[in-house]
Amino acid sequence: MRYFTAGESHGPELTAIVEGVPAGLRVSEEQINADLARRQSGYGRGGRQKIERDTVRVTGGIRFGRTLGSPVSMVVRNRDWENWEQRMAPFGEPPADLMREVTPRPGHADLLGVLKTDTDDCRNILERASARETAARVAASGIPREFLAELGVEVLSYVISIGDAAMKEDDPIAAAAFYKPLDIELSEVRCPDSGATRAMKRAIDKAIEDRDSLGGTFRVVVRGLVPGVGGYATGRDRLTSQLGAAVLSIPAIKGVEFGLGFQAAKLPGSKVHDEITLDPKRGFTRGGNNAGGLEGGMTTGLPLVITAAMKPIATLMRPLGTIDLDTLEPAEASKERSDVCAVPAAAVIAEAEVAFVLADAYLRKFGCDNMTDIKAAVRAYKQRLRTASR
Repeated sequence: MRYFTAGESHGPELTAIVEGVPAGLRVSEEQINADLARRQSGYGRGGRQKIERDTVRVTGGIRFGRTLGSPVSMVVRNRDWENWEQRMAPFGEPPADLMREVTPRPGHADLLGVLKTDTDDCRNILERASARETAARVAASGIPREFLAELGVEVLSYVISIGDAAMKEDDPIAAAAFYKPLDIELSEVRCPDSGATRAMKRAIDKAIEDRDSLGGTFRVVVRGLVPGVGGYATGRDRLTSQLGAAVLSIPAIKGVEFGLGFQAAKLPGSKVHDEITLDPKRGFTRGGNNAGGLEGGMTTGLPLVITAAMKPIATLMRPLGTIDLDTLEPAEASKERSDVCAVPAAAVIAEAEVAFVLADAYLRKFGCDNMTDIKAAVRAYKQRLRTASR
């Protein structure tokens, strides 16, 4: 299962196509729209979120709420298109008063995209490099999320830190398995700790006052996975490489950790590796989850725990220095309508990316034609594992 997206930030709409979808999967339009709303939420979001109220329109692959087994296509309309129709028209001549973007922003794709594509307008780059594209990803993820949910797999995320304001967790990996989605979503920064939520909001308020931006860290947790999904034979088979690539595909993500992550490099092996135990009911399990639910590129059956770091947004209301592409003289970088902090939204987008990787891995292991056969294969696999541990 994989997705493709098309469309620009200020074009008429964003399009997503999901292929590799089994037949008979129940899909909820309301749930997709709820995830789109979660992506738009969060303290510190900018003016664009007041314009857009994202909803999905499915244009193929679903009939009466169930997938047909063909590619699923969907669109998310850009309400701001009406203000950009002349400047972003697909055909015709540019308007006489068209303002080109010639002052690339440090930290953004502007300059390198201009050099790569031999254009003289950063607008041709930033329209697609914009995080607005991720709305299509979140809409598309409604398919793998529903697929995983039918198999008993839950994907959630929460924010750990924004700037220097952070949650305090004695054992983050163990705690990740018990946070409740409601506690997360009731927080304006999607953090399950009320004290940390207040501190994060204060940090964002300070950044707004300073006309600056903030990044942070978040965690994606997946519960209900069976052991042995993924692969070990080649680098591409390993879920570690697939999940890392997927999360790093999100704009502004600069680092990914699994389980203990970089902390494991500071400890001896006896303090890192999870001892194998045998539970009469669950079968083979582990004495801990330092590995974060992955070992040898495969799921262990314990919660998958991924931590990611997001850099501050590149668009600043107090711009950094740059070079004017026309004059080649020093200038101030351009300003786009932007967020001060989008870490809560990035976590939702990471859920989408993780869901696609895991759904594809399940399809590879348990079949891909229809939900009846896939569910039967999962049940048989679980039964075999129970038998093998006796």
